[in-house]
Amino acid sequence: MKTEIRTGDPRSLRLLDLNARFMRHEQYQQLVANVRRDEALTSTPFVWHDVETGDRIVLSGNHRTKASIEAGIDEITWLETSDALTESQRLAIQLSHNSIAGEDDLAILKSLYERIDDLDLRQYAGLDDATLELLADLDSPSLGEANLSFQTLAIVFLPDDLKDAQAVIREALGLAASSDAVWVAALRQYDQTMAALDLASKSADVTNVATAFGLILESFKDHAAELVDAWFDRDTGEPKHHGMAPLLTLFHTDAMPTKSAAIVEKALQQAVARGDVPAEHRHKALELWARQYLDTPA
Repeated sequence: MKTEIRTGDPRSLRLLDLNARFMRHEQYQQLVANVRRDEALTSTPFVWHDVETGDRIVLSGNHRTKASIEAGIDEITWLETSDALTESQRLAIQLSHNSIAGEDDLAILKSLYERIDDLDLRQYAGLDDATLELLADLDSPSLGEANLSFQTLAIVFLPDDLKDAQAVIREALGLAASSDAVWVAALRQYDQTMAALDLASKSADVTNVATAFGLILESFKDHAAELVDAWFDRDTGEPKHHGMAPLLTLFHTDAMPTKSAAIVEKALQQAVARGDVPAEHRHKALELWARQYLDTPA
């Protein structure tokens, strides 16, 4: 591909009608402020010159080009190709410029950021709140090239919702603890989370994200008992793994009336005192009861 450096009015360039890359409002405003401060673009957009129509279409750097216009810049520099590119080639270039990017080594990023001694220049650096919080909490060795791609999903719970959300999340963590292994969620599950929020919002006709998230938690709580199939094979009657099974999946509740609980507690104490049940494995009393029940003819 042949390329050349060109200079001209950003208003003469045609922006993409459909761009997969988006930028949050505060990020875009920071970009506009940076361009206005520099009075130039410090990184070049990539432009395809359609020699048949004369159009110059920005394949990469649409936000920078748009920001330069909003910042009142009359002349920018861009990298241009006049090669005859098919639509597929143009789309591939557009997506590759958006998706093929390195990851920040957080330890090095923190070191470099802290060396900026001017508050305005720190703002110019454009690190968002989520990244700044990560840097503030960073106290472990750098992962270097092993850095993982991630999406940060921040949810703020108001006091009225906090206790309910904490209770359901504790249940979810308890259920996850019974697995043979716990893995970081795949990046695609971020999109699944967003889709679930959208589904909950549309189903209940609500626009508040917190309300939609609460609906998801309630739905999980209502169907948590169905996770029995994760550890129990209904066809063979045998466990599927050798981990721990959450009691919620057995009893469909994680609590019982205190009057009933007092009877169970006294029985457990007696079973331990008799040596029928190990003190460190009181749950074996349930197995003892179950075996006695199964041995009794119907």
